[in-house]
Amino acid sequence: MAHQSARAIAFAALREWRRGDRFGDAILQALLSGSALAGSDRAFATELFYGVLRNLTLLDFWIALLRSGSIDDESRDLLRLGLYQMFCLRTPSHAAVFETVELASRRSRSFVNAMLRSALRRAEELQQAADAAPLTSRTSHPGFLIERWTRTFGADATSALCEWDNQSAPVYARVNTLRTSPAEFLAHHPESEPLPSHPLFVRLTSIPAEALGRGDCYIQDPSTSAAVELLGPQPGQTVLDACAAPGGKSGFMAALMQNRGELVACDRDPARVEKLAGNLERLGVQIARVAQHDWAAQPLAEELAPRSFDRILLDAPCTNTGVLRRRVDARWRLQPNDFKRMPEEQLTILRRLVPLLKPGGALVYSTCSIEPEENEQVVSRAMAEFPFLRQDGERSVLPFRDGYDGAFAARLLHAG
Repeated sequence: MAHQSARAIAFAALREWRRGDRFGDAILQALLSGSALAGSDRAFATELFYGVLRNLTLLDFWIALLRSGSIDDESRDLLRLGLYQMFCLRTPSHAAVFETVELASRRSRSFVNAMLRSALRRAEELQQAADAAPLTSRTSHPGFLIERWTRTFGADATSALCEWDNQSAPVYARVNTLRTSPAEFLAHHPESEPLPSHPLFVRLTSIPAEALGRGDCYIQDPSTSAAVELLGPQPGQTVLDACAAPGGKSGFMAALMQNRGELVACDRDPARVEKLAGNLERLGVQIARVAQHDWAAQPLAEELAPRSFDRILLDAPCTNTGVLRRRVDARWRLQPNDFKRMPEEQLTILRRLVPLLKPGGALVYSTCSIEPEENEQVVSRAMAEFPFLRQDGERSVLPFRDGYDGAFAARLLHAG
């Protein structure tokens, strides 16, 4: 029965997501917060909802093989849930069918039951058809993404990237050295796995709620460290985090600065600014001034004076193509035109930030995109517009190569 409740949460999340006006993680968080599910059942509901979104095209491919006619939205969502359990999770067939059919309305119950039982009988045929299907169907990625990645990275890397995106993401945390040390954290949380290549990060097997509440750690992928480490903020400097919410990189910079100097952390959305301030307070950051600012629309505030910052981090809004396994429904929101639109938005913000950098100072431009148009090409265009900028380092993280979320960072020096 508990799993039935988990399935009901996943089904409700799919119905809400289909309306198209909210992100999947926000929908699921709201539903789970209003439920009485235990931890294991919350995890099951999450796996069902995210698993269906990750495999949407594949599940619809199987549904089309089972029935060529039209199917109402409710029945389609239930069939997706049932097929995901049967063929992806390998849930025992009697449980997958019975519990999914129980969620159906009276008018669609017999139809959903018949379709799922037909899928069981034709399981080998359906799997063989999926294995022979194009990559876009087999891995549930939009065709335009497959095409652009194949041009950029090649067919094998694209296949590996798509497989990566469909894996459940492990949970990593950065140990907050303003509160504790990696050795002390691991002593209190021996179940955490240290990462030799990222000594301030651990892989979590369970969520340490008390440690998070105290600010001892912050949930963060190791790839996010690339931009901050490349920027290298030092104690006593004046630093700007231009697009700071929810605060993971700001917290890391404050730790590297040993809470000495000044850190201005901005974001454009008031709700995100509030979350940013709360996170920095919990992390023990004492040098931050948090401000709401829209770089594309607002005039510069007094604290954003020209040539006033030693270091600037622009973690720019982007298409998120490096983190699609975490932002599960982002692939279904992307449009081909986004790869033209986003670089212009990124450059607009860069144009506002460059004049704020002191001569001799450093600016790091970063994204969680793996697209050249948003990364290397934006950096090249910025240096063409501001001849006094000189590139002084670059880091990229590719999931299929490096085993972490995708990221890009380039360090630009003000040589004027």
